[in-house]
Amino acid sequence: MPLYARRRLLQQAALAASLPGTGLLAAEATVPVRKQRVVVTGGHPGDPEYGCGGTVARYSELGHEVVLLYLNRGEGGIAGKPPQEAGEIRSAEARKACEILGARPVFAGHIDGHSVVDQRHYAEFHELLAAQKPDVVFAQWPIDGHADHRAISSLVYEAWLRMHKSFALYYYEVSTGEDTLQFAPTHYVDISAQVARKQTACFAHASQAPEKFYAVQEQIAKFRGVESGHLQAEAFIRHVQSPDFALPRA
Repeated sequence: MPLYARRRLLQQAALAASLPGTGLLAAEATVPVRKQRVVVTGGHPGDPEYGCGGTVARYSELGHEVVLLYLNRGEGGIAGKPPQEAGEIRSAEARKACEILGARPVFAGHIDGHSVVDQRHYAEFHELLAAQKPDVVFAQWPIDGHADHRAISSLVYEAWLRMHKSFALYYYEVSTGEDTLQFAPTHYVDISAQVARKQTACFAHASQAPEKFYAVQEQIAKFRGVESGHLQAEAFIRHVQSPDFALPRA
């Protein structure tokens, strides 16, 4: 066998070995050896990074294409700043965080604190998400204290139905007990080796008091690590009708 062919075979075998499913309630899945399109949605800049930045880093390290799809630009998130200026600052922070994680930012065009969920916005979001051609989508858990978090969850779910459940659908948590409620994980991803990269991405959102909020999310990651047998982990719920797309594993 030529050297280049053998090298290619070994690379494919390594990728396949790194990707089998880690579901506690589902059998391991077989994944085609090809680049996967991963979309992580969030109500605001920072939500995907805090909730599953370690998992995003793992996907990008494996060579997959990752998009962070933000519902809005965080226009209402900086005290004393007018909405347009705040949105520009937080959009820049999101782009920096995406660069750190190896992801591409996309903005859905809603306004922070004024999300609209109706037939027109369902159709617009469906078109936006379909354009990404996702293999797997992560959304915020719908039982949440923030209306923007609930809105992105509802928009993703409707798009999934309209796309005939063609991609795997997972939910993630942020600030459990404060925002996300009644979250009972079915899957975990070990992020022990990605902690520093996740923290750097979260701290890229400098306008959002990361020294305060990262500490909260770190406690959650450590607790999920205790549950799953790792130093730190991120937890997910797979929709029961979703394809069992393989999550990264050690």
